[in-house]
Amino acid sequence: MEGVSEFFKYFWEIREMVWTLTVRHSWIALAGVVIGTLTAVPIGIAISRKPQASAVVIDLAGMLYTIPSLALLGFLLPFMGLGWMPTITALVIYSWLPVLRNTCTGILGVDPAAKEAAKGMGSTSFQLLMNVELPLALPVIMAAIRTVAVLTVGITVMGALVGARGLGELIFQGISMMNNKTILAGTIPVSIMALTFDQLLGLVERKLKVSTSSA
Repeated sequence: MEGVSEFFKYFWEIREMVWTLTVRHSWIALAGVVIGTLTAVPIGIAISRKPQASAVVIDLAGMLYTIPSLALLGFLLPFMGLGWMPTITALVIYSWLPVLRNTCTGILGVDPAAKEAAKGMGSTSFQLLMNVELPLALPVIMAAIRTVAVLTVGITVMGALVGARGLGELIFQGISMMNNKTILAGTIPVSIMALTFDQLLGLVERKLKVSTSSA
């Protein structure tokens, strides 16, 4: 118990720093998730229309996904310099594979009978996409986005090594000093943030399901 009380006392002493780094960490992670989703979903829709191209695009995204985060940041540094820009770019790249693949898979997995029924009622290709394919593929797509959000919060820690700041500063500072209290002061907010992102996206998914079912 003495160790726990010492940690909370230490945490209280550096609470302003933790808060500042948490805010910085959260907006970098959020930017990576949002930009990654907004770029990957349209590409996923496009490749679902061209099965021959889908394998190539997904394989390319998979190759990028396998690059270690530190190596990817190193590749981006000469072009983008230090700071948040290479970190967000790396996060976007890491988000592509799960969202691309699940978007394509979700749309291709829509029941052909549902699509034929919509076409029989005179739906255009755009109406078919918005009213049938995307709503039915939504759980598959959101599963990828939620996974990406949790992973992104963790990967953002590496951004501290290229000047993006965030909670990685505390974690790497604690590692360098072999100070477990400092490591925990950075790790605990990261874990809470990841769980919060996942729960918020779950709430968004439920709201979207309700809105699409009532439309």
